[in-house]
Amino acid sequence: MSDEQDIGRDRLGPHGDEFYAALMVAHEGLSFEQGAALNARLVLLLANLVGDPTALGKALATARKGAS
Repeated sequence: MSDEQDIGRDRLGPHGDEFYAALMVAHEGLSFEQGAALNARLVLLLANLVGDPTALGKALATARKGAS
């Protein structure tokens, strides 16, 4: 399995839907700008949780490919 495939691998399984629902609840009532700020804070919190600059760089590169 390549690094890119590993980064995109589903580790939440059926709990992915639960997380997505919780994320949507967290955004309820927020403006676009407030939602973007929430997402930025969440990314930084999760980056600190991961704590591996190499893995984070690979994740950024993978996410960037999906944004174009």
